[in-house]
Amino acid sequence: MVSHLKENLYHRNSASLLITVIMDTIIDAIASLPQDTLIVAGLYLGLSILYLLIMPGFVYFYLNSRWYVASSFERAFMYFLMFFFFPGVLLLSPFLNFRPKRRQVNP
Repeated sequence: MVSHLKENLYHRNSASLLITVIMDTIIDAIASLPQDTLIVAGLYLGLSILYLLIMPGFVYFYLNSRWYVASSFERAFMYFLMFFFFPGVLLLSPFLNFRPKRRQVNP
């Protein structure tokens, strides 16, 4: 029983040591890159997050609030936004679900 616990502790320590070595290697590799490369990588990351997550979220909420009252020009603009940000909208679609509002039935 004790040997099994020591063996489990050994594997846990070796796994954390391996993760530490890998993380140190990654940090050293990133630190050795030129600054302009890091700036370009940061710009790509920021723009991709903006295009795939943030703007499609705004498009979803805009469509949800204006869908039933939009004029024809505004509806064309909505279709353009949906077309332009389609990859991000498709990425967010499993997490956001906007169903039509319930109708009030008067007896």
